[in-house]
Amino acid sequence: MTKLTSTLLATTVLTCAAGAVTAQEQLNALVWCDHMDPALIAPFEAEHNVTVNLREYEGTGAALALLDQSRPGDWDVLVIDGIDVFRAVDAGILAPLDAAQLPTADFFPEVVMEGVNTVDGVTYAVTEKFGYNTISYNTANVDPADMESLSTVWSEKYDGRISIYDYYLPVMGLAAISQGIATADIGSDNLDAIGEVMGTMRSRAASVAGVVAAQTALATGEVDIVVGGGEWLTAVLAEEQPDLTWTIPSEGAVRWTQSIGVVEGTQKPDLALEFVKYIVSPEGQARLATSSCFWGMPANALAGDFLTDDQKAILRWDDQPDYLALSQLYPAPDDALDADMQDMWLDTLSQ
Repeated sequence: MTKLTSTLLATTVLTCAAGAVTAQEQLNALVWCDHMDPALIAPFEAEHNVTVNLREYEGTGAALALLDQSRPGDWDVLVIDGIDVFRAVDAGILAPLDAAQLPTADFFPEVVMEGVNTVDGVTYAVTEKFGYNTISYNTANVDPADMESLSTVWSEKYDGRISIYDYYLPVMGLAAISQGIATADIGSDNLDAIGEVMGTMRSRAASVAGVVAAQTALATGEVDIVVGGGEWLTAVLAEEQPDLTWTIPSEGAVRWTQSIGVVEGTQKPDLALEFVKYIVSPEGQARLATSSCFWGMPANALAGDFLTDDQKAILRWDDQPDYLALSQLYPAPDDALDADMQDMWLDTLSQ
């Protein structure tokens, strides 16, 4: 009887313990891979006694499709490409944020981007990270002086030693910039000029590759230059392969941004907002900037207080005023122009 009683008591304790674990509050977030790093998520979980369930996705279309197939309340937080915030707002996916609780006064001014994150005076998202689609290269095999101008990046000198990042918007943006065409001014009247540059670029390239493939090709020496690369491609390799680096040519580069917001219909709006606030806090920003998946600049300038000198050097912290002035936002074409740009991209890839 004593043994049975002890067993029953032990079972009761285990059941209660299991119940306590199950009862712990959970937050469900759709994110990019840089948010999967435990070093970023664990401090928030510990502070709020919560489990953050993360689902990684690639491409805004995939996230919108997944949300469309989900029930209201299934997801609480969404990380999204800055240029696609308006799509999420139009689809009713993002909930309004209390802008007064967001530390945007501490942000690099150029990446507050109210025109992107705010619609009709209502804030739906906040920039959390940014960087550049520009030129990554191997200094052991490439003359750094040649990388200071887009006119020589894809010149005959580097024929067969180039990989092109497989995303049409930033790469076509770089092609436009090389011709003195602002990314905001890309239109049907200058697509032919951009197409000529794309044709030349493709003729010099050994490959057109996604993130992992482009990074691998550069790291293994298969190619020496990645057009459309940047700190996000090479920073995580800096310690092991210091010859791999990146630069912004004199003509400029394309600036990417990613935003974070609360999903409409969440049953945990307060906790979801706390997660957003953590991510854009100086501590959260420093951890996000140096995520094990990919590095990028934190939107919050106060994150610099939590980064080492070596980390700042890799991110080119001191060069940011010049880089921000040189860079332009992603092209944001309307549906008709976007279709034409995608057709040109596919035609270029087939050459």
